[in-house]
Amino acid sequence: MARGPTLFLERAFIGGPVCGVDEAGRGPWAGPVSAAAVILDPKRVPKGLDDSKKLSAKTREALEVEIKAKAAAWCVAFASVEEIAALNILHAAGLAMRRAVEGLSVTPAYALVDGNYRFDLPCEVKTVVGGDGKSKSIAAASILAKVARDRLMVEMDQRYPGYGFASHKGYHAEVHVEALRTLGPCEIHRLAWAPVKLALIGGLPSQDEFAFED
Repeated sequence: MARGPTLFLERAFIGGPVCGVDEAGRGPWAGPVSAAAVILDPKRVPKGLDDSKKLSAKTREALEVEIKAKAAAWCVAFASVEEIAALNILHAAGLAMRRAVEGLSVTPAYALVDGNYRFDLPCEVKTVVGGDGKSKSIAAASILAKVARDRLMVEMDQRYPGYGFASHKGYHAEVHVEALRTLGPCEIHRLAWAPVKLALIGGLPSQDEFAFED
């Protein structure tokens, strides 16, 4: 039995290109949510594709370059903190996904989407729970989305110093909790998130509270 993602799901669809779609950044307290869509060239699939969370930052960055060079088409898109506030995080992630699919230079007939929620995309959608560990296209999308968002959060660390965004990328971390206690939220914090709400009203978010990932 094959280990890791394969092209089995992609090959099950007949009638047009298949893209993998995934997002990054649903769980953080700060920053946008990103999404990527990737149509792989089955003759030029990068080796080592896997769920981005299982890969080191160095491996993800190397694969990002290779995916962009070898894929038939790829696109990365974002939904802003303001859009997250207006739509909620689920629908903002869906908006980022739609932007990514619409931005592909090749129009897909089908989208393999990580998770169990059927987002409104401009093509037929198949949801795949744990898809970044099953589909190479989704794995490739997870890598592009993760690297793009991480890179943006490093830039945000320069714009909003003191929060440690370059290290934790907006997720729960001791330095992030302490910064919320001392500095309060900044412009890219998600004000609806419980620990950010507490900081906004002068509360002290507990170090062991609200620790969740994507």
